Amino acid sequence: MTKKFACKDIGMQCGFTAEAKDENELMQKIAKHAKEAHGMNKIDDATMKKVKAAIKSA
Repeated sequence: MTKKFACKDIGMQCGFTAEAKDENELMQKIAKHAKEAHGMNKIDDATMKKVKAAIKSA
């Protein structure tokens, strides 16, 4: 089952979307995007909770 994420789903004004075969792969893509586009070297706990809640299965 594919996992999907969109920055807009956690309230960001950002068009980034990603999908992957599992949550681990998806989290790697999200972390890379967060660092490159949003300057986040580490995703804080509150944001991580939002991210995990926004991940959808397709």
